[in-house]
Amino acid sequence: MASTRAAIRYAKAILDLANSKGVAEAVNNDMKSIATAIESNLELSTFIQNPTTKVEVKESALLEVFADVNGVTKGLFHLLFENKRFEILEAIALEYKKIFDEGNGVEVAKVTTAIPMDAALEAKVLAKVATLSDKKITIENTVDPSIIGGFILRIGDQQYNASVANRLQVLKRELSN
Repeated sequence: MASTRAAIRYAKAILDLANSKGVAEAVNNDMKSIATAIESNLELSTFIQNPTTKVEVKESALLEVFADVNGVTKGLFHLLFENKRFEILEAIALEYKKIFDEGNGVEVAKVTTAIPMDAALEAKVLAKVATLSDKKITIENTVDPSIIGGFILRIGDQQYNASVANRLQVLKRELSN
């Protein structure tokens, strides 16, 4: 989901409020579960995006589905109810996580592998990450069989391509010259 300027503003406001109340970490966990739930549940996503569903119904349903969230998060639901903006909830949750991580010196390393990562490959990736960044890193794994083997590591605007497909492409270019 594309982040909107409105989602960024909501996320910053919620983070400021959560920081002032000392519950930013708890709200971050709420935002992670909200983003995951909306992303993985097509029915929930469709329900939130549906413009014909009344906002009162959306608010009460979200308060039921996410009954154990922090009060600040429940306040976000009410704010979205008042402004009729439930369709940007997922974008707000993703932006909140991003801003929270940036503020705490955490950077996300996106690792693309041909198969799901095992402990050995994760150790290799973390070793490479240590040379590229001095921040605390969390790894986000994406599986793409087209890279054949190895991995592609992206941290911020840096990329390290150690995939078999890339090596084959380099070899092809060298042989064609």
